Amino acid sequence: MIQVERDIEFDMIKQIWMEQALTNWAKDEIKNTIPYMSENELRAKLRDTTEARLLIEYLGRPPLVSLAGIKDMIQSAMRGECLSAMQLEEIEKSLVAVRRLKDYLCRGKQYELSLPYYEENLNSLESVQEIFRFQIRNGVVDDYASKQLKTLRSDIEKAKDKMKEKAENIMRVHKDCMSENFSTFRNGRMCVPVKKEYRHKVSGSVIDKSSTGNTLFIEPVSVAKYYEELQLLIIDEENEVRRILYSLTAMVSDNSEVMEQNMRMIEKLDYIFSKAKLSLELNATCPKINTDRIITLKDGRHPLMDESICVPLQFEIGNGVSGIVITGPNTGGKTVAIKTVALNCMMAQCGLHVTCREADICMSSNYLCDIGDGQDLSENLSTFSAHIKRVLYILKNINKDSLVIMDELGSGTDPTEGMGIAIAILDELKKSEALFLVTTHYPEVKQYAQKEDRIKNARMTFDKESLRPLFQLEIGEAGESCAFYISRRLGMPDSMLKTAMKAAYGENIPIDLELNTTGVEYRRQSRSGIRKIASNSKRNNPLEKFQLGDSVMVYPDKKIGIVCQTINDKGVLRVQLSDKKIWINHKRVKLHVAASELYPEDYDFSIIFDTVENRKLRHDMDRKYVEGAEITIE
Repeated sequence: MIQVERDIEFDMIKQIWMEQALTNWAKDEIKNTIPYMSENELRAKLRDTTEARLLIEYLGRPPLVSLAGIKDMIQSAMRGECLSAMQLEEIEKSLVAVRRLKDYLCRGKQYELSLPYYEENLNSLESVQEIFRFQIRNGVVDDYASKQLKTLRSDIEKAKDKMKEKAENIMRVHKDCMSENFSTFRNGRMCVPVKKEYRHKVSGSVIDKSSTGNTLFIEPVSVAKYYEELQLLIIDEENEVRRILYSLTAMVSDNSEVMEQNMRMIEKLDYIFSKAKLSLELNATCPKINTDRIITLKDGRHPLMDESICVPLQFEIGNGVSGIVITGPNTGGKTVAIKTVALNCMMAQCGLHVTCREADICMSSNYLCDIGDGQDLSENLSTFSAHIKRVLYILKNINKDSLVIMDELGSGTDPTEGMGIAIAILDELKKSEALFLVTTHYPEVKQYAQKEDRIKNARMTFDKESLRPLFQLEIGEAGESCAFYISRRLGMPDSMLKTAMKAAYGENIPIDLELNTTGVEYRRQSRSGIRKIASNSKRNNPLEKFQLGDSVMVYPDKKIGIVCQTINDKGVLRVQLSDKKIWINHKRVKLHVAASELYPEDYDFSIIFDTVENRKLRHDMDRKYVEGAEITIE
């Protein structure tokens, strides 16, 4: 199923769809969505999508939230852990979101839709939410969460004020001993900055000192007794805060079942409304659903294509027609057409709206496709091998309720054999009684479709004047590749076209392809207008690079020798050096002086390369038969 989704680009639709969802559950549900097999269930899912879109159009987008981490917080509360103030505030916000969503759905009931009645499954726990709002604010426990907490925090502030007041009095009394004119907290204690040399004039404990060591931060004795009082108050305040947090956490635990039900309903609504948002994003409409093996698309378009430039597709199959063979020129939109049909059908069967003005789509038991060359170097699959592998899989899994799309049927091999295989595949598809759409260039396949019942030809239209595809599908007519027509319009001479047509059709050239006699004649461009390749050597063919008798330089030793045997088919030649003959690759040899410049025409090189014995024996053998004679070549 994943491969099919990639082939028809439903995976890309899912990516756009997931962007419309907020909750992780809804995103996962979208990722795992597959076509529904129950007609009643599918109709219910489509109704949800339609009603959700109507609610968005009437009331705007619903106040849904992501609920990130809320479930984990509820589970922690159920385990007896104490939630922090920030976590409790997040739960309070989720209850606010439930209340707002509940209000949104209640307002939607006026439009007599069924979707707003999901509101009855939501419980905003308003009393709990009010307690949370009162006791938690800005991520901390509020001062007014309890009377005791308010009193303790007030006493803490008073103790801090007294400490500051005592410190300032000491600074006024010992003004000359101070390095600064303000007190400060160091390590949680109120200190005064005393110059090092006046340490003993201010009674108290040294808490810290400056980086230079010239200033000592001393906690005066009169301040220290208030510090102990402050610490006791802080401990009491922390205990009271902890008590309040545990109390609120217990409320979460007590209402965990309701809260989890709220979360599940919000996630479900998020999934439903994500379909509606996708429908608005794609400007889609709700399709009709049937089980009669009929597919009708009016003004259909590929959802990933720009609506402003996409040519609407008119398509119909069923009512006695189970297969359509689409032909037409390359880049004419055949592949887009079959993807558009399959993609809209799968979207509809997944409960989504489709990108058509009107659509009546049948449910399919499975979607089978062969699109793309399918090459896989890791599995050593050629284009043809990959096609056949997919075809065999399709034929193994096909049934009368399947929808099959196949692109470039029989391609990737010898045209004659590919045509035969294409017809054999079509014959099997027809026997299965499944709905199928295929594209092809083979004229024999068009002829097969024309004479077979329950199969129709279709073509992608082409403007022969502008040489542009029109991307319009016409069912009932076979198309043509237009290769000869396009070639002629672009300047190919009639003589070449006639040769091409004769090679393609023999003597039976179709009437509509016959050429008039006023066609273009082929003229080669003048030599002055053609750029020439500059070469360092007059001999460019490696086998003709060196001739017998050429004086050459052998690298890397840079020795001079004479070619005594020319280059063989392995690129190796033999060179006579001053003391020996060697075999060497032609790439390590450079022409020094050509033989034509060293020797006269018809020069007998055996004088140089043959031994005296060989030359004498060769002379005798030229005149008469010499029994047992054998010429030995080094």
